[in-house]
Amino acid sequence: MSEPTDTSHDNGTGRRPYGVGPAYPSRHTEFTSEPPPSRYAAAPAAAPAPVPGSASEPDATPSGGGSGAPRATPAPTAATAPTARDGSRSATQTEPSFTPGREFAVAEGVRDVGLVFIGASLTAGYGDPKGLGWVGRVVARTQHPDLDLTAYNLGVRGNTSGDVVARWGPESHPRWKGRAERRLVVSVGAGDVTSGMTMARSRLNLANVLDEATNTGIGVFVVGLTPTLDAELNRRIEALAEAQADVCARRGITYVDCFRPLVSHDQWMADLAASPDRVHPGQAGYGLVAWLVLHNGWNDWLALS
Repeated sequence: MSEPTDTSHDNGTGRRPYGVGPAYPSRHTEFTSEPPPSRYAAAPAAAPAPVPGSASEPDATPSGGGSGAPRATPAPTAATAPTARDGSRSATQTEPSFTPGREFAVAEGVRDVGLVFIGASLTAGYGDPKGLGWVGRVVARTQHPDLDLTAYNLGVRGNTSGDVVARWGPESHPRWKGRAERRLVVSVGAGDVTSGMTMARSRLNLANVLDEATNTGIGVFVVGLTPTLDAELNRRIEALAEAQADVCARRGITYVDCFRPLVSHDQWMADLAASPDRVHPGQAGYGLVAWLVLHNGWNDWLALS
């Protein structure tokens, strides 16, 4: 069953806005002293926080489709796609439709949370001289008196979305054993672009992970693709980033747009240019990605006030 096309938010451009990230003009990588207020707090939610240290820039409002942090609402369940003789799903299939499945509930009091990050080299933090990557920085800023957090970084350099489809379950479920609340952060896709994987296959792979996870009561959060120094490669990355945002929007899953805020960001580009392989960022670049994650739905997704 093919998915419906929504053109209600194309702003007259023929292209839907995507992601939840604000414009990101800063040349400064320090975090603000406190994250922005959560929508779970008593006070009304504030507009996206200005980037620390930025010049006087107009505030940007989040673009549509990327919100939808898991709350105690029915989660989607994946429909079964036909399989090929080798057991893999057909690459020509459209994304599976789904119906509400298990509910994602947040317990009262101190919560025992197992948090798994899965992806490729950027998830692993490759190239960061401090060895933290964006994942380590985000986890360090996610300490809370009501959260007994156990975090696992399952980033594997060179992985594509197909690799993540194959291993997210077998590798994540042992880490979640005994945990009352299971959460999954997915960040993958650059390998799909460089390996020549079709857009349809990449999109279907992400959809399958999201649907299978949410159908078993796992909260999911998606961190988008980052730009490179190659303009032609960036064109393909942007197209996949839009597709990933659409997959998430259809499922009410939070998607953090990292491409648009960073593609013209001087410090991000300088960090890539200074790195040994000119592909992976260093300390400053990973700090920028962490800032985007922390300020675009992270606390809402974790139900932290």
